[in-house]
Amino acid sequence: MRESRRNCLQTEKIEAYLGFARRAGKLTLGVNAIGTLKRGVHLLLLDGSMAQNSRKEMMKYGAQFACPLLEAKDLGVLVKKQGCKAAAVRDISLAKAIFERAEEAGLTTIGGLNG
Repeated sequence: MRESRRNCLQTEKIEAYLGFARRAGKLTLGVNAIGTLKRGVHLLLLDGSMAQNSRKEMMKYGAQFACPLLEAKDLGVLVKKQGCKAAAVRDISLAKAIFERAEEAGLTTIGGLNG
């Protein structure tokens, strides 16, 4: 019971951090939009149901930007945009805060650097 409550709190914190990034204009949504970025990406997130080709593309971006890549069960809920499959956080402090709480919130590190 206690573990589930802690997981919920960490998920809410990640939702809040992603909301801060979105309001600050430091969150890019969508694989194609991420592909247009040249630099400044500190964290990539992808949805667990993402298509295999898009997943490969995100792995490539993880290497290009030298940043961690996290997988969420339902990214659309976290970023408050239904159907969203990919997101890039361009603020370093928010990216660090999300990455530090990722494991407790049920996010999986699947590629890129580990911090």
